[in-house]
Amino acid sequence: MVRYLISLAIVVLTVLGAASVFFPDYWIHRYDDLIARQARIYRLDEKLVWSLIYEETYFRAWKHGAADEVGLMQVRPAVVREWAKATGLKEYEKAAENPEQVLADPEQNIQVGCWYLEKLREMYRGLPAETALTLAAYNAGPSRVEGWTAGVKLSDISEDDFVSRITIPSTKSYVTAILARYRMQTSEIKK
Repeated sequence: MVRYLISLAIVVLTVLGAASVFFPDYWIHRYDDLIARQARIYRLDEKLVWSLIYEETYFRAWKHGAADEVGLMQVRPAVVREWAKATGLKEYEKAAENPEQVLADPEQNIQVGCWYLEKLREMYRGLPAETALTLAAYNAGPSRVEGWTAGVKLSDISEDDFVSRITIPSTKSYVTAILARYRMQTSEIKK
């Protein structure tokens, strides 16, 4: 029995080792088509959505957050209900009765997450710090973003200025990491 378990462990390690050599990018690119499709629908840059998912869950669709967030884009059940109501489609409203089930499906999770990200982006469209403001609102909520920008004209604040105003360390780290990854992704495309 011990020999069998050792042999099985060796086989599993060999397969995992081979997979990491021959398919190193599979894990982080397996949802690229879904991301591209939903990003186009919601007029988002797919590299931004990809960078957000990388930071939120590292492409682990089963991940649950501490504040009841679910799935790839860590969407809260309340957002699913809001999305379903906004679509006006009965099938979505019915599905929203069980938001966990909706969010467990990677395609629907990305769809709802992109819808919400675009909804937040609309609030900051055209501003110099548009992307940073949107990401901070996605992570910490629009009311916190309002607090961090109180007394400042949004059209006068740069991305760096805004990031320096974020008082929650985890949100500051989150926004900074996504922006860095997003810039790296977009600079690779230009080369």
